[in-house]
Amino acid sequence: EAREAVRAAHEAGAAWGRLPAKERSGRLRRWFELMMENKDELARIITAENGKPLKEAQGEVLYSASFVEWFAEEARRVYGDVIPASAKDRRILVLKQPVGVAAVITPWNFPSAMITRKVGAALAAGCTVVVKPAEDTPLSALALGELANQAGIPAGVYNVVPCSRQQAAAVGEVLCTDPLVAKVSFTGSTATGKILLKHAAGTVKRVSMELGGHAPFIVFDSADVDRAVAGALASKYRNSGQTCVCTNRFLVQKGIHDRFVEKFAKAIEKELHVGNGFDARTTQGPLINEKAVEKVERHISDAVSQGASVVTGGKRHSLGKNFFEPTLLSNVTTRMLCTQEETFGPLAPVIKFETEAEAVAIANAAEVGLAGYFYSQDPAQIWRVAEQLEVGMVGVNEGIISSVESPFGGVKQSGLGREGSKYGIDEYLDIKYVCFGGL
Repeated sequence: EAREAVRAAHEAGAAWGRLPAKERSGRLRRWFELMMENKDELARIITAENGKPLKEAQGEVLYSASFVEWFAEEARRVYGDVIPASAKDRRILVLKQPVGVAAVITPWNFPSAMITRKVGAALAAGCTVVVKPAEDTPLSALALGELANQAGIPAGVYNVVPCSRQQAAAVGEVLCTDPLVAKVSFTGSTATGKILLKHAAGTVKRVSMELGGHAPFIVFDSADVDRAVAGALASKYRNSGQTCVCTNRFLVQKGIHDRFVEKFAKAIEKELHVGNGFDARTTQGPLINEKAVEKVERHISDAVSQGASVVTGGKRHSLGKNFFEPTLLSNVTTRMLCTQEETFGPLAPVIKFETEAEAVAIANAAEVGLAGYFYSQDPAQIWRVAEQLEVGMVGVNEGIISSVESPFGGVKQSGLGREGSKYGIDEYLDIKYVCFGGL
């Protein structure tokens, strides 16, 4: 079925790519409008699929739709160049053309937005797509496909191949090795990304990879502590800590450490409510599965065994199953698993540090570099640290930084390429040089 979807995308590609950009733009715009008209239903699908609190799911749908709107506009702004030639009888032209069929492999934590951020750019560029959604959350992808169909996006342009966990590796391999696929875009773990890169290398495909994160959140002595606590709460516990850019390590300077931990604990206990995603009071839904819960438990157990203290939370919630208490740990060291691995759950470990250089060194001591955050009111320090952090995205006195206008992506083993922004459409375009001679 994956191979059939690739063929369907390939056959639809020529006609879609030849459509005037204005027409592609109009159909994407209609897709955006339909998403907005159906935003409540799309949000309920997300909450039913992965447990995300409904308010967060509604936010994701708006974020998801905004990528379709953005790239509908960018479709008309794929500009080439005319370059001055060194010979009088020549003209040098640069054309930008769609790469072809794009395979899009997406995760369960943002089952709508991770699709539109890729597919919006691909379709705007004139590419066709085959989407393999995460095994846990196929329904959002199918719902988006239905709305794309209603928007007049032709058959074969947007294809969805849902599959079981058992078939995921085989389907992923097909999408990365089929010679008709020109581009692979993946969001997920670094380990899986490396496997897909190996598969894609056989046919030298274009790739963009948004892989794992291990985000540091540094709070310097000069910080506004209340603002830092609010940013920490938003960054860490959104989607129950199951986001690739959520904070995984808190580094707090000695002078304000105790005050920050005390205020952070109070904010967790006051602001966060664990429950069913459809309950209006809920801010923390369940984790995606039992394996995710076990990882959080393993990280807490390891930390406590090495001397960390549980300030609040620390165990499965009384609701049972995949629900876990939002947890804050202090007396954490860099030897502990929770500061060496991405937890992907509602666990906030706090490390005390003394100097700026020490904090930057700890923050950069990772093989990955997706997002990083820090709080400071010292302008010179802000410039120094923003430039020194080895990440693709930096939040300065902000805990939530994603936006459609901004380039999303990482450095080191956090991936290749950028999504969203004016740069996102370039990932789906080839540059063709035309030398026009004999003039």
